[in-house]
Amino acid sequence: MPFVLDASMTLSWCFLDEITPYSVSVLKALLESYAEVPALWLVEVINVLAVAERRKRIMDLGSEEFLQNLAQLDIRVEPAGQPIERRALLSLTRRYGLTAYDAAYLELAKRKSLPLATFDRDLIDAAPQVGVTLMGQL
Repeated sequence: MPFVLDASMTLSWCFLDEITPYSVSVLKALLESYAEVPALWLVEVINVLAVAERRKRIMDLGSEEFLQNLAQLDIRVEPAGQPIERRALLSLTRRYGLTAYDAAYLELAKRKSLPLATFDRDLIDAAPQVGVTLMGQL
């Protein structure tokens, strides 16, 4: 079954100290299906990798290898010009105290009626309140 993948889950696959049974199960599900992500997903992933490089948590070759591995997965990036539900996005940020970035994942999951795979506590709390199921068990 397809699902919405956020950056927190994606990046857990990059760092050994962030891998959990839950993140492994999501990765296995992705190998059998596909994930959808908003256009900002890649920018978020690259930003975290860049910060991790500056902090010497990962080498530049590690970042490049991780991005190459991600490119092999069936992750479908919503086109940047896709008409996002602007009012819904703003409403989600206001009602649940989310960043606009996090609200974009929640809005996509709600609009497409897909479960959400995330480690973000604010998204985990908000998802069931808007009728979005969470992928697997935490």
